[in-house]
Amino acid sequence: MKARGLLRRGNPDGSGARSSFLKSRAAAWIATSLALLAMTMAGEAAPGETRNHAQVPSLTDDTGETLRLTAPARRVVSLAPHITELLYAAGAGARLVGAVEFSDHPPEARALPRVGAYARLDLETILKLKPDLVLGWKDGNAPGEIAKLRALGLPVFVTQPTQIRDIARELERYGALAGTETAARAAATRFLTRLEALEKTYSSRPPVRVFYEIWNTPLMTVGKSQIITSAIRVCGGVNVFGNLETLAPTVSLEAVLAANPEAIIATGMADARPEWLDDWKRWPRLAAAQQGNLFHIHPDLIQRHTPRLLEGTEILCHLLEKARQRRR
Repeated sequence: MKARGLLRRGNPDGSGARSSFLKSRAAAWIATSLALLAMTMAGEAAPGETRNHAQVPSLTDDTGETLRLTAPARRVVSLAPHITELLYAAGAGARLVGAVEFSDHPPEARALPRVGAYARLDLETILKLKPDLVLGWKDGNAPGEIAKLRALGLPVFVTQPTQIRDIARELERYGALAGTETAARAAATRFLTRLEALEKTYSSRPPVRVFYEIWNTPLMTVGKSQIITSAIRVCGGVNVFGNLETLAPTVSLEAVLAANPEAIIATGMADARPEWLDDWKRWPRLAAAQQGNLFHIHPDLIQRHTPRLLEGTEILCHLLEKARQRRR
């Protein structure tokens, strides 16, 4: 509208030069607007925004497979709840056309068509959704099912974050694959800034020996390469089973008692503090029981490889600080 007004405006002072100047500005404004419109219609982005159809860089996933897309993905299927959440955090939620069960965050993810569970995929449904990218979880999805998806010609990218800093890398990789690099990079920067603040505050504090209890029957914990172990380190804690190679090893009661952790962190299945956490009170000589350091954290905040892990880590840091204050 502004350009049209300039073109129709008279020349009140009689200056031909001024008239020519106004017409030139209007023409330039119209040309720029038309160029931006053409870029949008062609799938290009305005300066400073992510280009929708820019070439996607060649990326190697955590199984060693290299994926090269000719254009950013527009129909993405997520094979793990944390992947679904990461895609939304990377600004690519609108690209999702299907996700596995328990993909419940953010709330809009609950409306996505389901493609089975992460450990039992519905391959037929995945094919019907016609994805141009399938994002898998190395230690959650069955290797045989991932192989079948690749054999069917679907572009599959499999990841396995093992360190808390890997979440920032995941955000940027998903942003690159979906063409939302700007939003993903901003989310990654926010994540790292907050993580570094926690590290600066807690990582050098006097160490606290921690037993992280995933479940009680069988008695399960986290090993060296589990992302929770790195969260414990951020808080100045030491995982008493952090030397085990298995991601989620089963351990014996005797081994826990011998390790004598100063704090026990349990998650369970939901919001509620699991009743079995109090079973440790049966061993009053156990340091964690003796000092009242039997703590609970919601599993979604500490067991999902997403930006919300920082919320769980912050809670963990506060709990370990409480354990330090209770030392006798």
